[in-house]
Amino acid sequence: MFTFAKDCKRPLDNVLTMNISKACFVTSSPDVDKCPKTAMHEYAFIGRSNVGKINMLTGNRSLAMTSATPGKTMLINHFLVDDAWYIVDLPGYGYARRSKDDRRRLEAMIKGYILKRPQMTCLFLLIDGRHLPQDIDLEFMNWLGENGVPFAIVFTKLDKMTSNAAKTVTTKYLETLREYWEELPPVFRTSSIDRRGRLELLDYIESLNALPIELPNSQLDIIN
Repeated sequence: MFTFAKDCKRPLDNVLTMNISKACFVTSSPDVDKCPKTAMHEYAFIGRSNVGKINMLTGNRSLAMTSATPGKTMLINHFLVDDAWYIVDLPGYGYARRSKDDRRRLEAMIKGYILKRPQMTCLFLLIDGRHLPQDIDLEFMNWLGENGVPFAIVFTKLDKMTSNAAKTVTTKYLETLREYWEELPPVFRTSSIDRRGRLELLDYIESLNALPIELPNSQLDIIN
């Protein structure tokens, strides 16, 4: 049974929602060693609908278009928000339509970033809320738990169901997770269409921005 990382709990109720004034694409990296040398918090998104979620959070449609550009979908994409923190768009972890070589390279790139990037404060795992748990999602979450990675579940596409249906499906999903987890990670129910869940996500990110980032001396030397 897994427990959840203590520094990635839900925020306090009195946290004020941040207002994003600007967000811009910074760079695409083929592996974690090529990522920006910064001491800022990073919030990585991984799943099957990252583009819409980034657009919803920032309100900047051009960012979504940048991330969907051919070639960038297989890279680590950094977006700087208000010159204070980063959104990181990771390739999806299913890559069913990729070649074997591409799948190996993507898996190494994704796991390398997740395990070796101390700036990554939380990984947001995007799950299509219309479906019951898929084996690939459960395996990925269990791998995150085994490695002590702080993550949150973000149910997406809930605008495509009635409120009752969305509640039923996501509740069943979480019941399945409780078979593996003593404590569930933070959960958000969202839609890029009607923007539900946006304020809760931003509240959560703002609360985590107050946490310190512990960087190894080798990275501090490069940044300074």
